[in-house]
Amino acid sequence: MSRLVIVSNRVPVPDKGGIAPAGGLAVALKAALEERGGIWMGWSGKSSGEHEPQPLARLQQGNITYALTDLTDTDVEEYYHGFANRVLWPICHYRLDLAEYGRKEMAGYFRVNRFFAHRLAPLIEPDDLIWVHDYHLIPLAAELRQMGLKNRIGFFLHIPWPPADVLFTMPVHEQIMRGLSHYDVVGFQTDHDLENFAGCLRREGIGDELGEGRYSAHGRTFKGGAYPISIETAAFAEFAQRAATNSMVKKARQSIEGRSLIIGVDRLDYSKGITQRIDAFERFILANPAQQGRVTYLQITPKSRSEVPEYEAMQRTVAEQAGRVNGALSAVDWVPIRYINRSVGRHVLAGLYRLGKVGLVTPLRDGMNLVAKEYVAAQNPDDPGVLVLSRFAGAARELKGSLLVNPYDIEGTANAMARALSMPLEERKERWEMMMDHLLEHDVSRWCRDFLKDLAP
Repeated sequence: MSRLVIVSNRVPVPDKGGIAPAGGLAVALKAALEERGGIWMGWSGKSSGEHEPQPLARLQQGNITYALTDLTDTDVEEYYHGFANRVLWPICHYRLDLAEYGRKEMAGYFRVNRFFAHRLAPLIEPDDLIWVHDYHLIPLAAELRQMGLKNRIGFFLHIPWPPADVLFTMPVHEQIMRGLSHYDVVGFQTDHDLENFAGCLRREGIGDELGEGRYSAHGRTFKGGAYPISIETAAFAEFAQRAATNSMVKKARQSIEGRSLIIGVDRLDYSKGITQRIDAFERFILANPAQQGRVTYLQITPKSRSEVPEYEAMQRTVAEQAGRVNGALSAVDWVPIRYINRSVGRHVLAGLYRLGKVGLVTPLRDGMNLVAKEYVAAQNPDDPGVLVLSRFAGAARELKGSLLVNPYDIEGTANAMARALSMPLEERKERWEMMMDHLLEHDVSRWCRDFLKDLAP
């Protein structure tokens, strides 16, 4: 069996006790690495300032080598904050108004990918499988090919892939498309993303669809496929059941006694539709006076990329909006929105999901959205909650038992909340079982196996 080499922008390094950070993706990739042996390489998250980074820092855990590199301040600013998060991220989420293209940042993005390639290449053995993750590292295969590597290299995009008219607004779209053609397998979250990618090839006249998932572009033939990422479903369900005894979860349950809980959990990002969601909750309360004092909306939103001005501004906007709604609707014994602007441990989150009568997952655009899948997995089979899900999340392609909404339609989302809270038990069970059966079969381990099966020669 070929050794596996995973490359991602950040690496979930185990702590001194050998415990890796929790999370379905980290669990699945770590399991694949343990089975095959291999390397997980990426940025340490640290800066070397103005000095050239030291050689790779390596940590051995069993038959896995974690290989980490620092980046200079200039690299971090241009590659990470600049091109990756202020050009690729907004464009892939259809937010052309927020894309700030600069030649300096574009050059930094390609330069850091070349730097990664030069640090990675000496570690590679001839039959290694290389699996590159996400939008930060699209040009990496091209750089490795230029250095003479013939290995099988796969790429998985965790965020959406936009249609041609959106992608082509980016001045370097040709280089990005060319970069993807150097992989042997290019994986997307959904069939819609794959269709958008094929449309970009056709529109630009740079490639052909050969059938059976094969594509040709820039003189290379490669496979393109949809591989919907998932969670460790059975383990998370057990996790949520055990979380009921957690002291913080117990306090939360006592604090909402007699009230229904609506829960939203999102990283603070403009793609998540948080402001529209708060508007929809306000509309729901105003349209359903009987619910005043009988429902609590808990929004957990850890800070995100606060070095990027758009995110700092958004943090203020969301806090002000939640404050305005609470000021207008609160009673002496009831605050409608509880807004938490910090991280909550996954063990506590699992218990809070289980308390939620409604899971509110309404991004304006999302590659997949694993919160939707975690919410479903966390439910009590005897009394499951209802998932209200944006039709623009990748998860909507799979979770057919959810109530699908258009997050731009404030009234429609408010009506979905009302429907979810009044839904009979039998219908809730039927919808939940349909989604849970799917998630048990299509868990994160299967996602990992399916991709590696296509990547292996």
